[in-house]
Formats: sequence, C-alpha cells, structure tokens
Amino acid sequence: MSVLACPIPFAADEFILLGHGSGGRLSAKLMEDVFLPAFRNPALERMDDQAVFNVPAGRVAMSTDTYVVKPMFFPGGNLGELAVYGTVNDLAVGGATPRYLSAGFVLEEGLSLETLKQLVNSMAAAARRCGVEIVTGDTKVVEKGSGDGVFINTTGVGFVPEGVSYSAANVRPGDRIVLNGSLGEHGITILAQREGLELGGDLRSDAAPLHEPCAAVMKAAPRLHAMRDLTRGGLSSALNEIARSARVGIEIEERAIPICDQVRGACELFGLDPLYVANEGKMITFVPEEEAQAAVAAMQANELGRQARIIGVVTERHPRMVVLRTTLGTERIVDMLAQDQLPRIC
Repeated sequence: MSVLACPIPFAADEFILLGHGSGGRLSAKLMEDVFLPAFRNPALERMDDQAVFNVPAGRVAMSTDTYVVKPMFFPGGNLGELAVYGTVNDLAVGGATPRYLSAGFVLEEGLSLETLKQLVNSMAAAARRCGVEIVTGDTKVVEKGSGDGVFINTTGVGFVPEGVSYSAANVRPGDRIVLNGSLGEHGITILAQREGLELGGDLRSDAAPLHEPCAAVMKAAPRLHAMRDLTRGGLSSALNEIARSARVGIEIEERAIPICDQVRGACELFGLDPLYVANEGKMITFVPEEEAQAAVAAMQANELGRQARIIGVVTERHPRMVVLRTTLGTERIVDMLAQDQLPRIC
C-alpha cells in the first residue's frame, strides 16, 4: 500500500519559496528584509508601484538589459555587480550621467536567501560607486528546475548634457579609435570557472563602471563622435556594428591591441579569437585625429584606462567592413560572429 506524503517544504527564512513571488506576506518580507535595507532611498521607501523623481531640463537617456551569467560569482565580480555596471555603462557611453535604476529579479524556487542577499548587497555597493539609486523593481519566482538561480533585469535612466550627441552614425573617415585596455578578461574568467581551469597569474573579470573614464574623454575631446562599451561579441561586434551604421570602413592594428598572456593562452587552447571574447569594463571611442592623443591621456589618467592606446582608424575604403592588419603584415577581415563563442557570460 503506497503512502502519500507531501515533500518537506523549504524554510521561508533560508530559501526562496514560490510564495516569495506571490505579492503576499512572503513578498513583503522579502522586500523588508532584503531589498529595502540594501537599496534604501526616498523614492523606493514610498513603496508605490512607480518611482517618482525630478528630471532636469534637457534630454533623458534610457537603457535596459537582462543578466544571466553562469556562474553567478566569479573572480572580479558577480551577477549583481554586472547588472548595475552593464546598464550604467550603456548610459555613460551615450554621454549621459547615470542617475536611476530599476531592478527586476526572476528567482528560482529553492535559491538560498543568503545567496540572494550577497547579490543584492553587491548591487547596492555597485550603485553607490556609480552614484545611482535603485528606485523601483519587481520580483518573480519560478518553480525549481524552471530557472537557473537568478536572472536580473536592470533599466537605467540618465541625463544628457546640452550639446552632447554621440552616435555610431557620427563616425567619420579619419577618426582614430581609442581602446582603454586589454581584451577578453571577463569571458575567459567565466570560461575558466566553468571548466575548472588554472590559467596562472591573477586573471579576473574586468567588470567595472565606465562613467568616470567616459566623462574624462568627453571633457578632453569635445569633438568626440561616438563611444561604445565592449560586451557580448567583444571588440569585433562593436566595430562591425559601427562600421555598418556609419557606412565606413575600419582598420585596426593587431600589434596595438593589448591582450594579457592568460587570455591569449586560453584562446589558443580553446580555438577562440580574443577579438570576439566578452568584456565588462572596456570601451572604445571614435575621435578626430587632432583630439586622439588628448583622449588617450584622459583615459590613462583613470585606473580603468592605464593601457589606453590608439588601435585603428576609420577609412573610406571597404565600407561596412572591419579589417585587421596582423603582426605578420597581412590583412584579414574581422566579421561578426553568428552566435556567441561563450554563451551565458553576462
């Protein structure tokens, strides 16, 4: 004779339950115990269905992204920090001053509350570093096995100064391309964590906010045309998107592009191209030739741009294409990949 029995439920003060996403008592407790203490600010404390804040005269920039990195914690960062830095960076490279964020969480039933608290506290610290406030948000819970721990969506709002209008469409032949540092640390760090690789040295994700170097370059190069942060698809995807949008050609120099030994070695081992590997704290700027050195100096004055250098030029030749001059003196086309070399990295 079979005996019917209910499974032992998770403890509500230790793990996420479906009830935490129901809008009832457990939802309220999650807000009071986890989110509000970490993100506390006047707009959030109102506990309304929307955030109300003052907007200065001028234009508003808005960006949104969803973060699904695996593993959630890795050397140099975690999912919570990425969710803040990624959206802040998308605003900053558009010339905006990031100011407000929303945060949407999709949690899997059974997730440790301690893990959630670590992520939320990291987000709060990252927001303080960037000078932004997390003013509204939402939480949903899916059944165990239907998610992968935590997915986070952040939407950001920033304010664009008068006279600032950066866009890929502004890029012109003759512009110099300035990169702020070495490529591929984030993607290879995630790969090493997944595969249990020991790559030597102190390889860490480059996850970082770019609002300060962006502001510095804007001041140093007033005729700046465009900025772009390098995330999924790496340097190659960003350059191809800009070449196609501006209908120009782009030529880059392999010997000018910094890549650390651990990234280079891992790419050789796994057959990856570092130009396509994701970054979370790297950016490129397109500036007229006469302002290029000033842009480099402005980047190098910031800790996130010590390795900044000119890596290429915009040209009228081969429009909509990116060409790499190799260290062997040959040229090859750097096309956009059909899909990520490394999925679930940001």
